[in-house]
Amino acid sequence: MTSAADLLEIATRIAREAGELAHRRRREGVTVAATKSAAADIVTAADREVEAFIRAELARERPDDGFFGEESGAEEGTSGITWVVDPIDGTVNYAYGIPAWAVSIAAVEGTAETAAWTALAGAVFNPVTGELFRASRGGGAWLGDQRLAVSEVGPAGGLVATGFGYNPETHGPALAQLARVMPIARDVRRIGAASLDLASVAAGRVDAYYERGTQPWDHAAGALLVAEAGGAVGGAPGGRPGNGMVIAAGPDFYSRLEPLLDYER
Repeated sequence: MTSAADLLEIATRIAREAGELAHRRRREGVTVAATKSAAADIVTAADREVEAFIRAELARERPDDGFFGEESGAEEGTSGITWVVDPIDGTVNYAYGIPAWAVSIAAVEGTAETAAWTALAGAVFNPVTGELFRASRGGGAWLGDQRLAVSEVGPAGGLVATGFGYNPETHGPALAQLARVMPIARDVRRIGAASLDLASVAAGRVDAYYERGTQPWDHAAGALLVAEAGGAVGGAPGGRPGNGMVIAAGPDFYSRLEPLLDYER
């Protein structure tokens, strides 16, 4: 039986190689291939190429595993392991040349159903900074040789990261939600890549992150990073990170933040 550490080794290698491919394509120039849920929700040619590369590498390394990618959908395997992949998280940042985007790869036990899986290993790689965040179940969260730990929030309040969906109809409620959070916030950050927001919580660079409307590939690796760094992770549906809500923070601050979000559980 493959261990979480073995899966993590595969995830980190492929994330680094995929990130280098994406970075190379960014230097060559970005081509927008399509839009998805809204005009602002873009897909670049690099998104598709990088996901195809990751999928091929995983098929070579682990041919019996399932795959669930942002660009190419889900395919069940026979091993009980599924790889959940975002080839370029933060595509708008990528297209604009903002250095906050990442390759996110997670190995989960179970199917592509978020409510049913258990994350075993995850890697989030930002090729621009060269930072590769990694975690395995029971093995901690790491950045290089540094073991990560979530922060403790002082009297000035928490530095809170969030995001806004592509659908304009969600912006008003999201801003109202943010207004409820502000009394306990030191300040707010809007980075534009959920995987990096979650990695930042794990590293103590921000104190919390919440967002509605994310997809499984956005948070599969990052949620494991936070959990292995001692943080609390939840949301909706079913109290787990999902499209209804993702929440991540240190346990004490989580208990203060979560009730303010007033989301449908």
